Amino acid sequence: MKVLLTGAAGGIGREVAIRLAEQGAELALADRNADALQQLADEIVATGGRAQAVSVDLLDGEQRRALPARVETALGPIDTLVNLAGLLSFSPFEHEDPAAMERLVKLNLLVPMDLTRTLLPGMIERGSGHIVNVGSTFGSIGFAYFAAYSASKFGLRGFSEALRRELRETGVKVTYVAPRAVRTPLNTAAIYRMAKAVKMNMDSPERVAEEIAAAILKPAKDAYIGFPESLFVRINAILPRLVDGALRRQNRVMATFAREHDETGTRN
Repeated sequence: MKVLLTGAAGGIGREVAIRLAEQGAELALADRNADALQQLADEIVATGGRAQAVSVDLLDGEQRRALPARVETALGPIDTLVNLAGLLSFSPFEHEDPAAMERLVKLNLLVPMDLTRTLLPGMIERGSGHIVNVGSTFGSIGFAYFAAYSASKFGLRGFSEALRRELRETGVKVTYVAPRAVRTPLNTAAIYRMAKAVKMNMDSPERVAEEIAAAILKPAKDAYIGFPESLFVRINAILPRLVDGALRRQNRVMATFAREHDETGTRN
């Protein structure tokens, strides 16, 4: 299995790469943090795995469009694309910075769509392939003060569902994985304080990576990580106004931390 993994130098990406390498995958590790990326590739190779670091700024259109060709020149045809790279924002929506919001939507939604579009013709021609989009519980339940982030992940979930139906007869599979909150460097101090105040469940990158790797290898159509969040996703799909009421008190608590976060001028 030849895998292109974006966001490979991040907390979750690193763990996913290690687990896929342990299963025999040959990896192209893509991220803009060249040093961390090379360190990870060297670590995988040192333990008998196969990995190459590919430094790239996915928000740069020219670099992004060149990425699939760079990877396939080095490794041959890519079997599996794992769209993991992403950005997070926690802020009252009226205070969202337009430029930051554009970067978030671009990286979380448009970049996965563009990379998929580029690699898909070869997969269809070969009659096999796998597109894996890593979304979020926030892509099924819209959370206050995460409006831009939720919107981007709702879009990624919709893209995954539509594409899966479109590719049903081609041999190309589509997997959508939705973790709940994860303890990674994307979170600011205000987010951690908010999570503690509202008793938000947060998983380790290692646990999430195990679930993502399992969903890839199975392969699953959808994988929602964490309970009771996976149950709330189903309830929200049927009775969203019920969830409105359930979240009302939590939203008031979150508002304090979102404003604090906004006043610091710190955004992801």
